[in-house]
Amino acid sequence: KRTSRWQSSSRMEKLARELDCQRDVRFLGKLEAVEEVLSVSDLFLMPSENESFGLAALEAMACEVPVVSTNAGGIPELNVQGVTGMLSNIGDVEDMVKNALYVLDDENLPRFKAAALVRAQEFAVGNIVPLYEQCYERAMQLALQSVG
Repeated sequence: KRTSRWQSSSRMEKLARELDCQRDVRFLGKLEAVEEVLSVSDLFLMPSENESFGLAALEAMACEVPVVSTNAGGIPELNVQGVTGMLSNIGDVEDMVKNALYVLDDENLPRFKAAALVRAQEFAVGNIVPLYEQCYERAMQLALQSVG
C-alpha cells in the first residue's frame, strides 16, 4: 500500500483511477499521528526538490522505515546511500523506482530497516544536546579569550 499527504490529492486521486491503481493507493490527508502509518510502512519515498534537513525522513527512520529520497539539501546527511535507504537525483523518477524496488526486495529490506533505526538513534536528544552544549561552551571560551 502507498500513502500520500499530497496537497492536490483530488488530482492524484483522478490519476490513480486513470491508472487503475486506486485500490492500492490511500490518500490520507493531513495526519496528526504519522507514526501510526509509519509503523506499518516498509518504505518512505521522499521526492523533495528542496529540503533543508529532512525531518520527515528522520521520523520515518525512527519507525524503522528505510528512505528512498532525492539528494536535495540536507537529506544525504541523514539518508546514507545503500545503508539507510537510497538516494536519487532530483527529478529522476526512474531511478527512484529502481531504488524503491531494490530496498523492498525481501533480501534487502530487513538490513535497510535495521540500519534506518540505528541511524535515527544517532539523532536522539541524548546524543544531540551534548554536541550543542560543546559548541556553546567553545563559543563562550573563544568570546572570553577575545575579550580578556
